Amino acid sequence: MIGRSAGASRGLRWSLLALAVLAAVVAAASDADARGRRKRHVVRQGGGYSPPYAAIVVDVNSGKVLHATNPDAIRHPASLTKIMTLYLLFEQLEAGKVRLDTPLPVSAHAASQAPSKLGLRPGQSISVEDAIKALVTKSANDVAVIIAEAIAGDEEDFAKMMTRKARAIGMARTVYANASGLPDDDQVTTARDQATLGRAIQDRFPRYYRYFSTASFQFHGRSIRNHNNLLGRVEGVDGIKTGFIRKSGFNLVSSMKRDGRHLVATVLGGSSGRWRDARMRDLLEGNVALAAVKRTTPRAVEIADAAEPARELAIASREPATEPVSTRGVTLAHADPRIPARIPPAEAVAAPAAPMQSYSSFTLPKQEAAAPGSADPIKPIMVRTVSVTRPAPKTSLVASLPQGSAEASRAAAAQPGRAAQPSPGAIAPRQVASVGEPIAVPALSESKPPRVAPGEWLIQVGAFPAETQAKDRLKEARDAAPTALSRAEPFTEAVVKGDGKLYRARFAGFPKEQAEAICKQLKRSDISCLALRN
Repeated sequence: MIGRSAGASRGLRWSLLALAVLAAVVAAASDADARGRRKRHVVRQGGGYSPPYAAIVVDVNSGKVLHATNPDAIRHPASLTKIMTLYLLFEQLEAGKVRLDTPLPVSAHAASQAPSKLGLRPGQSISVEDAIKALVTKSANDVAVIIAEAIAGDEEDFAKMMTRKARAIGMARTVYANASGLPDDDQVTTARDQATLGRAIQDRFPRYYRYFSTASFQFHGRSIRNHNNLLGRVEGVDGIKTGFIRKSGFNLVSSMKRDGRHLVATVLGGSSGRWRDARMRDLLEGNVALAAVKRTTPRAVEIADAAEPARELAIASREPATEPVSTRGVTLAHADPRIPARIPPAEAVAAPAAPMQSYSSFTLPKQEAAAPGSADPIKPIMVRTVSVTRPAPKTSLVASLPQGSAEASRAAAAQPGRAAQPSPGAIAPRQVASVGEPIAVPALSESKPPRVAPGEWLIQVGAFPAETQAKDRLKEARDAAPTALSRAEPFTEAVVKGDGKLYRARFAGFPKEQAEAICKQLKRSDISCLALRN
C-alpha cells in the first residue's frame, strides 16, 4: 500500500515536472516568435533597411533651392520613371497623334511585366486616358510598356527617347533603360533631376498634368486608389508620383501650391512609405513660407536635343565635382562608378556640371539665349506663307519654287505668252515660340518670300490641307530640334492641286549635309522630313 502511494507520488511529480518544462518551451517559443515579429516590423519601418537618402525642395516661382541633401547623388528612380513615360505620352496628345480615346494594344511583352500591374492580356487594349490614370494611381508596369510600344515600337527605343528628352529639359544625370522603373542597374537619376522633371511636366502640359491629382479611378469594375497618400491630406498638394524598388527605397516627387506659392520637392531613399510621406510633409510645410508669391523665373523649356553638342547644355550643380564616369559615350558628373549609364554613342551627350545662381539657369543656343535665370523671352521664329499654283508639267520648275523668287521669275519669263502670276492677298503669318501658344505679330508682305540662295537646300516636314496644320508642324519640328533649326527660316507654301490646296511646311537655308542630318534628327522624333535641293 505504502509502495503504491510512493510510486503514485513520484509519477505525479514527474508529470508536473514535464508540464512545467513544456510550458517553459512554449513560452520561449512564443517569446522568440514575438521578437521575430517585432524584428520584421522594425525592418519594414526602417530599422534594418537603410537605402541611400537624397532630397531637394525647389521654389518654382523664384527658382531657388530651399533645401538640399545629396541633390546630385546618383540614385535609382523606381516608378518615378513613369513621370517621363507620361511626359512623352502628353507630347503625343498635344501633337494630335493620339487622342484620349485612342486604344493602345497590349503585347505579350507588356502583359508579362511584374506587378504592380493591371493584369491585361495580350490582344486586349486600353484607352490612352485609362492608361494615364493607371500609371498615376496604380503605377501599372504593364501599362507603362504598352505606352512605350505604342510610341516607339519597342521599350528599348522608348528608353532612348526618354533619355534624350531628359537631356533636353535639363536632367543632366538621368539615364533611362525601361519605361516602368522596374529594377535595372543602368537606370539612374538624382533628386535634382526629378524636381526638374516635376516642374517641367507642369509647365509644358498644364492641361494633362491635372491627371496627377486623380485620387482613384474605375477600371473593369475595380476602384483603383492613388498610391500618393499626401493627396487630400496636405493642403495644396496636387501630385505627382511615388516609387519603390529595393535598391531605391521609397521615393516621392510632390508639388504643392498654396497662397500663390509653388514648391516642387523630391525625396529619394525613404526606409518605408510612412517615413517617406512624413519626411515629404515636413519638407513642404517647413519651406512653403520661404517661397515667393510671384513668379519671376521663365517657364521650363526644352533647351537642347540630345543629338546636339554638349556645349548647348549647362546643368546646375551645387556639389563639388567628383571624377566623372564615362560609359558608352555618356559622361555623368557626380556618378557612382558602380552604376553604369546606358545610351548609344551616336546619341550621347556629355552633361558638364556648371555652377548656377538659381535653379532655372540654363544655357540656351546663342541665337536664342536669354540671360541665365532671367525672365527674358526666347526669341520666337517667324512663319512666312507663300502660294504656288501647280502648273502644267512643262512648268513644274516654277511650282517647286516660292513665288517672287528670282529663280521663279526667270523660269516664268522663259515661257512665251505666260505672264508672271502675282501672289494672292497677303496672309497674316504668326510667330511661333519654341514653347507655348503662337504669338500674333503684324502681317508680312507676301512679296517677301523666304530668302533661299541658289544652291541652298530646303527641308519639308509635311504637307497639309489647312495652313494652321502646316504652321503647327513647323512649331513641332522647331521644338524637336531647336538648335538645328534656330537660324532656319520657316514658311508655308500653298500649292494648288486639282480642286484643292495643300500647305507645305518648310524650312529654308541649309547646305545639303546639314539638311540631311536635320531630317535624320527629326525622323527620330517621328516627324517626317524631306531634304530638297533648290
